[in-house]
Amino acid sequence: MAEQQQYETVVGLEIHARLLTQSKLFCGDSIAFGDEANTHVSPITLAHPGTLPKMNKKAIEYAVKMGLACHCTIEKYNYFARKNYFYPDLPKGYQVSQHTTPICAGGYITIKTGTPANAEGEKNIRLNRIHMEEDAGKSLHDVDDNNTSIDYNRAGTALIEIVSEPDMRNGEEAFAYLTEVRQLLRYLEICDGNMEEGSLRCDVNISVRKTGDPELGTKVEVKNLNSIRNVKLAVETEAKRLVDLLEKGGTVIQETRSFDAGKGTTFATREKEDADDYRYFAEPDLTPFQIRDEFIVKIRKTIPVLAGERIKRYTTGLQLSEYDAGILTEEKTFSDYYETLLRCLDSWERSSKGRPKAAANWMLGPVRSWMNENNNEIGAFPISPATLASVIGMVEEGKISFSAASTKLFSRLVKEPGKDPEEVAVEENLLQQSDVAAIEPIIDKVLEKFAGKVTEYKKGKKGLLALFVGEVMKQSKGKADPKLTSQLVEEKLKS
Repeated sequence: MAEQQQYETVVGLEIHARLLTQSKLFCGDSIAFGDEANTHVSPITLAHPGTLPKMNKKAIEYAVKMGLACHCTIEKYNYFARKNYFYPDLPKGYQVSQHTTPICAGGYITIKTGTPANAEGEKNIRLNRIHMEEDAGKSLHDVDDNNTSIDYNRAGTALIEIVSEPDMRNGEEAFAYLTEVRQLLRYLEICDGNMEEGSLRCDVNISVRKTGDPELGTKVEVKNLNSIRNVKLAVETEAKRLVDLLEKGGTVIQETRSFDAGKGTTFATREKEDADDYRYFAEPDLTPFQIRDEFIVKIRKTIPVLAGERIKRYTTGLQLSEYDAGILTEEKTFSDYYETLLRCLDSWERSSKGRPKAAANWMLGPVRSWMNENNNEIGAFPISPATLASVIGMVEEGKISFSAASTKLFSRLVKEPGKDPEEVAVEENLLQQSDVAAIEPIIDKVLEKFAGKVTEYKKGKKGLLALFVGEVMKQSKGKADPKLTSQLVEEKLKS
């Protein structure tokens, strides 16, 4: 442990995000996931002689959108280059990439940290660049016993590669950074962030150095990590391996490694190439393109209010807790539903000041439970914000208890989302009794039944009030208005 503390881990991430364009980067082939192998391949994808690529404008828009959201400088003059390497997943024998001339330069992404050294709890991770490139095909090793098969459906799909500076110092920061990037991509609606399907892939560059040493150590790259958790584990595992190697007098080799999640270890796959090994040169089949200021201004207007800004508004303006605000803003669609719900409540004349918290309780309680139980997104939730606002209003007016509303009424509305909540409440006999004449006889019976407890209450055991109110609610089968019941019980106990 002491040996580990003498070293500092240095981490940089290269994140490949598949863009949600309708077609590939340089041709009209579909990018639909999960279809039969090699069904989305044209002569351009297969690199037939004489075929020429054509740039996908939507990919440029998405790349600029991400760059603006990350505070990058947008490069006005752009061109692509060929990254030469011979591997069967790209039939051309090279990849078309902007590696040497990125469309977005610099910028940063802010992560939340919990490190004692950072009292603010936030840290800016600098970006080196964001560039566009085409994806490769997928090698399949389990289809044929004797041969490797290739699915070219993915080949040519539009990617952006988000390259950070080596600003992260542990697995927790790498975890937080990748989580933030994924959320940002989904908020911008330019990538679905699905790591299981390969829409988001992450390579981790890791090195270690003696604490206080300004020089970076030799890095290794752990490639194609398919979950955020595995990124954290790979950083921690590889950092420990590098420290142990150096302590034994060994030499770190610049190499590419993979992570075995089952064993929790990394293993070497090949020595890492340098940029010169790829022999980059300008792509002759694609003309350079220029980005105008008005194009950037137009895209900037399409950027939604992002999670960080929403959290600040929820915690300051709406007085929600950091925890509630964080959960509400994890997914843009979930946050959008919440904000629509608040607007519906604002139109309700008798809505109280506590409506943001009441709405948040419903979102984080019954609504989220439904999503978890049905393994579904908020987009599939059958109850509209307007209907849910009516239910919350009924609870605030005392027409129905929260318990009845969140169980029986909620269940009926999920099955029959078009029904009026008040009509369902009547059908289910859920409306609370607010008639004093109806509640008082029940209170009298309860106080008579617990005469001994009444005596104890009058001697100072005020906590017994909850017992009396609870019994009245039980006797009324939950229909008595709890606030009115509590008030009436207290008045009778004073007499």
